[in-house]
Amino acid sequence: MTHPERERGLTRLRSLLDPARIDREPDASAGYLDLLGETSGQPRTPAQLAMQSRLVAAVYQRGWRNGLNMVMGLGGPSAAEERQEAVRALELGGAQRVLDVACGPGNFTHVFAEALTGDGLAVGLDASAPMLATAVAENVVPRVAYLRADARRMPFPDAGFDAVCCYAALYLVPEPFTVLVEMLRVLAPGGRIALMTSYRGSGQPRRSVRTVLGWAAGMRLFDRDELTGVLRASGLVDIQQQLRGVTQFVNARRPTP
Repeated sequence: MTHPERERGLTRLRSLLDPARIDREPDASAGYLDLLGETSGQPRTPAQLAMQSRLVAAVYQRGWRNGLNMVMGLGGPSAAEERQEAVRALELGGAQRVLDVACGPGNFTHVFAEALTGDGLAVGLDASAPMLATAVAENVVPRVAYLRADARRMPFPDAGFDAVCCYAALYLVPEPFTVLVEMLRVLAPGGRIALMTSYRGSGQPRRSVRTVLGWAAGMRLFDRDELTGVLRASGLVDIQQQLRGVTQFVNARRPTP
């Protein structure tokens, strides 16, 4: 994408920010808007450290995610199939505003942008500078913009997005339920949310083994009803859940008043 097109995306992104929720001027010098500066203040588990690695960022969409899918999903969908599933679950198409939380190198964000038309915009949010550097280098297309920010305190007003996605990240982020509540806060009436994350499973000793392995890597394993329970308590409807190996896919819709 040309430099002017990238700048248009960043200009659109700036217009979506809530001035009351940011405490510093966004820095656009790296090709994305940066609200975190030199230090993000994020905890550093082994899994989170991997997401801050330039090496992992470089290989993430070329092999890391497919390998991770094989381990977590036991032969489940490929990363490409996951992207198309997310587009379907979010019902993308038209001039929607889409938020991709913990977007990594933008391997989902750019696919979302390509499904949009008109004034649509896909925003990729992540705390990792190496991941966003890769996103800007490899996954910038029309109707996309990237933001470095803390997902626990999103710099957007309430109900600012028509669709919100978080795939393969909620089990890594600090305070995942805080992040989930923020995702729901920025979801507009009629909007859809799509999640892919971990699943602890049922029955022993499998649950105990997975819990220990997850703890050692700094990965949170979710029980079957934890995420769907939050969605239901928040008033979302059309909640769907698919369990595949040690992963779960969850999507739902915020009803229109």
